[in-house]
Amino acid sequence: MIRFDQVSVTYEDASGPCLRGVDLVIPEGELTLLVGPSGVGKSTLLGAVSGLVPHFTGGTLRGRVTVAGRDTRTHKPRELADVVGTVGQDPLAHFVTDTVEDELAYGMESLGLPPAVMRRRVEETLDLLGLNELRDRPIATLSGGQQQRVAIGSVLTPHPKVLVLDEPTSALDPAAAEEVLAVLQRLVHDLGTTVLMAEHRLERVVQYADQVLLLASPGAAPVIGTPAEIMAVSPVHPPVVSLGRLAGWSPLPLSVRDARRQAAPLRSRLSPAAGSAPSTSAGRPSDPARPSASQGSAPDPAPQTPAGLEGAASANPASPAFEARGVGRSPDLSAPPAFEARGSGGGAPVAGAPGLLARLLRRAKPSPAPGTAPGSAPAEVRDLSVRRGRVQALHGITLTVAPGETIALMGRNGAGKSTLLSTLVGTVAPTTGEVTVGGRTPHRTAPPEMVRRVGLVPQEPRDLLYADTVAAECAAADSDAGALPGTCRDLVSALLPDVPDDVHPRDLSEGQRLALALALVLTGRPALLLLDEPTRGLDYAAKVRLIEILRGLAADGHAIVLATHDVELAAELAHRVVILAGGEVVADGPTAEVVVSSPAFAPQVAKVLAPDPWLTVRQVAEALDAAEAR
Repeated sequence: MIRFDQVSVTYEDASGPCLRGVDLVIPEGELTLLVGPSGVGKSTLLGAVSGLVPHFTGGTLRGRVTVAGRDTRTHKPRELADVVGTVGQDPLAHFVTDTVEDELAYGMESLGLPPAVMRRRVEETLDLLGLNELRDRPIATLSGGQQQRVAIGSVLTPHPKVLVLDEPTSALDPAAAEEVLAVLQRLVHDLGTTVLMAEHRLERVVQYADQVLLLASPGAAPVIGTPAEIMAVSPVHPPVVSLGRLAGWSPLPLSVRDARRQAAPLRSRLSPAAGSAPSTSAGRPSDPARPSASQGSAPDPAPQTPAGLEGAASANPASPAFEARGVGRSPDLSAPPAFEARGSGGGAPVAGAPGLLARLLRRAKPSPAPGTAPGSAPAEVRDLSVRRGRVQALHGITLTVAPGETIALMGRNGAGKSTLLSTLVGTVAPTTGEVTVGGRTPHRTAPPEMVRRVGLVPQEPRDLLYADTVAAECAAADSDAGALPGTCRDLVSALLPDVPDDVHPRDLSEGQRLALALALVLTGRPALLLLDEPTRGLDYAAKVRLIEILRGLAADGHAIVLATHDVELAAELAHRVVILAGGEVVADGPTAEVVVSSPAFAPQVAKVLAPDPWLTVRQVAEALDAAEAR
């Protein structure tokens, strides 16, 4: 169905090809999962299938890509629209109409399908993706996850033979992600649809894949094989595979069910240590410098490399998910508190962060923002309700964020997580109730004063990006925050190495743009840091570096509130988990207590080793080391 014949892609002014020597066939009626670190060319490979590369993106494509017999060099994207359906990383860039139902019908209308067929397919898709209650809603009023489901639905209605999906579950809650993946699996199995999907959250999707295509590094030849073969050598893999490597299981498990079948001996080895297991995945805010039980990860036993995959095993030595002992270069955050025009403010350096990060951050200790009472809570919310048009977004929310505390806001798409963050930063005013941040009421306080107390990294990182190059963005952030030159640039390098200075932010991948936006806000080290889906588009290695930075900030007294669907991130980082549903708090407590009791929000390790209290691979590794020492 899809054939690459010696395909190479080189962009203008690039030092070398983004893709080189891609020669492979993706058969009809299979789900192929495309994996690899951020920035290795996954989106470029997907764009070559849809015809967006080079017709829309520019650059030079050598070789030949054919889809259902059509050469993408001579067929522009509109001439492939009846064969290929594409959903990119940014759903907002995908939409043409204003409402959900119109968007689902637009593709079929462009292809001239009869009205009766269009009506039937719209109704089917609304039911398949749980969008029926949203059919008349303006797309601009939907949450990020709801918008992502609409984008997926809009390419399902024309019934294309090939689906090309770039991070299709990145903004979805666990239940919605399972629904979407079940729909894709049904299309593959029942209708013979060919699905090519890039995804960083492998814990969600790898067990559904028929084959996995690995891009280990920029310009490296791709390697294709069964999920088990590729996961044995891939530099990126889910926690359940990390656990299998640690325990020496063979074959490596790809799902929680596979792991549970092999877990009995591991449970026996861990049982003497279960009584002393940490109650949460990170130190409590009352003792922020206490080492976290998940601060690093145990080394993996060297896996046996399948024949023909030796090149992939050595092509990229990057550490896999949550398995970094030392996570590369770290940033300089030595700036004093100062006005930060992008939404961040004064904070404090990190005393306990590992590696170069700690050495760079402890150079200076800024004072709190003026008017902040010593020891006061960074944020307090009392009986908060917010109504947005016809939608009751929040109701009766009461929440206190302590210094040094990391709180994960979780819940289904549309539960009110982003709205709560918006009230904390002051862009949304409460309908009733009270919100205070650093002793100020956010929506009634001038932005120059609030930015010294709180910083927000939104779901759409482009909202913070307006300069023409990465270097210009970083220079502006350093100037606005009064930071030493190079502070922001070091942060970008710590999160995602190899991002060039002269590249335009719009030419970065979604994960790279997110890392840049996060670096801009972190440059000013706000006392309260808010992050909306901070791991969307990040690979596992970048996520490890992000966790190191956030854990270090919390250890020095910064409060962090993150809205996330990433249960593995919450297990690694959060002291508390607050679950929202229908705009109300339905659970609030220590991470271990809340997530283990929830089948939707439990991390993979907790599901495998339940009812024992382990949440992360690192906790398991430390317990095994302690048992061996005894």
